[in-house]
Amino acid sequence: MEQSTPAWVAHYPQSIDWQAPLERQPLYQTLEQTASNYRDHPAIDFLGRKLNYGELFEQVNHAAKGLQLLGVKPGTRIGLCLPNTPYSVICYYAALCVGATVVNYNPLYVERELAFQVDDSGTEIMVTMDLEALYPKVAAMLSRTESLKKIVVCKMAAVLPSVKGVLFSVLKRKDIASIEKSDAVVRFEDLMNNDGDPTPAEVDLDEGIAVLQYTGGTTGQPKGAMLTQGNLSANVAQMTLWFIGLRPGEEKVLGVLPLFHVFAMTCVMNFAVASGAEMILLPRYELEQTLKTLHKTHPTLFPAVPTIYTSINQAPTLSKYDLSSIRYCVSGGAPLPLEVKNTFEKLTKCRLVEGYGLSETAPVATCNAMVGVNKEGSIGLPVPRTELSIHALEEPQNALPSGERGEVWIKGPQVMKGYWNREQETADSLQNGWFRTGDVGYMDEEGHFFLVDRIKDLILCGGYNVYPRMIEEAVYLHPAVAEVTVIGIDDAYRGQSPKAFIKLKEGASVTEDEMQAFLADKISKIEMPSTIEFRDELPKTIIGKLSKKELVAEETMRTSEPSA
Repeated sequence: MEQSTPAWVAHYPQSIDWQAPLERQPLYQTLEQTASNYRDHPAIDFLGRKLNYGELFEQVNHAAKGLQLLGVKPGTRIGLCLPNTPYSVICYYAALCVGATVVNYNPLYVERELAFQVDDSGTEIMVTMDLEALYPKVAAMLSRTESLKKIVVCKMAAVLPSVKGVLFSVLKRKDIASIEKSDAVVRFEDLMNNDGDPTPAEVDLDEGIAVLQYTGGTTGQPKGAMLTQGNLSANVAQMTLWFIGLRPGEEKVLGVLPLFHVFAMTCVMNFAVASGAEMILLPRYELEQTLKTLHKTHPTLFPAVPTIYTSINQAPTLSKYDLSSIRYCVSGGAPLPLEVKNTFEKLTKCRLVEGYGLSETAPVATCNAMVGVNKEGSIGLPVPRTELSIHALEEPQNALPSGERGEVWIKGPQVMKGYWNREQETADSLQNGWFRTGDVGYMDEEGHFFLVDRIKDLILCGGYNVYPRMIEEAVYLHPAVAEVTVIGIDDAYRGQSPKAFIKLKEGASVTEDEMQAFLADKISKIEMPSTIEFRDELPKTIIGKLSKKELVAEETMRTSEPSA
């Protein structure tokens, strides 16, 4: 399976060695080194309020000691249910300092989704915000789940610039949750009230689980990819090698991607800390705010998903903003349309490269070159110390030659340890160190890789994995529904969006608006079907299983038909 000299080696970007040694170490140690080397350099800029690396390291130590005083030990699962704020960075590194396992939560999750992940991961402590949109549903987990024992509540006003913080407290009072007094609820300021002298845990880079990153996989049932500190630090080392001309201590990374997503966790947060870069954090993506931030703060790195680049390309006010500071743009999370790439590069004079990876690979596995050859439609070359191999779909153990299509397998130091409490899924996905991605692609003669299809039954929606089964389960909760099938359809903005096909029970009547209103508190906005079609019958296989392929074929034919 291994090649003595892989095809990509001869066509690798100049000044990068594919076989370069990768420095792996605990991420807390990386932060400690950066704080020593760049103590007075800005670490975080959150809506104008700045924190330098010395201050960040000090706050991480206080949070780490606070967690130890709460009884956190190596292996304790700590959930982070946060928008992008300084709290996200502080609590992430504090948890890793004491050997805990971070469990990333999407703040858009509804209670049902939160409860599943809390129970599945055994999360004992959850860190969240004092926001009405967040706190009540997290607090409900104390009684709804078995494992959750404590909630650490962080104040939004406390991390805003002073004037904005006062205005937020006064003008946004309705957005601030009422926090009940309870032994189970810990205020962040109380967590930090200690001598700031934690006892860092002994870290086994290859065995200790640093992060549980939930991913749906082939079945749509969320699974926790077990990422070790070795996986994460290796992927950061791979990224720092890939960015030719990187200036440690001088770069600025715009963090508009959510840090709970594996792409931003590595390519914004961990990468910034490793390179002494300033993180310019925005709590969510909003076009005008992002353009103003780009114009005002002059970031040099701008990782994003295709939908963000698309919206910037189409911004009517784009000419007002100076984007010339951007030196590196990496697109991930979904296929990057060639038109979007070309338009963005023309507007910004910055090369936009596409990368590829998965939660299970921490995530980066391939990337197009920052300097040199970029091939249209390619996901690039394997990053240092990473191998890709194409395997026959019918006979998976058979590796295929260049040009032939098959399943993409990945091997490298960033490949996960396995799935949390899922022995069979782990055995199915990991073969002698190779991870079976479930994606179909091919390699050309020069070692560039291309994706052509997906085996996995998922929808790539604006850079997020949306799992049809989760939507289907929510639809089935409606008493009028007999059967439902969800597929992905083309979406000019998000790449794909979910479409639900529903068969109602005899005599039942539901409108599309009524069904979407019913689903509003059961699935997140990104999962909400853009279209709902009611049918008398849904296609089935010969054994009576609901079949998607006929519906996919219909939608493909519909979108390919010329308009009248």
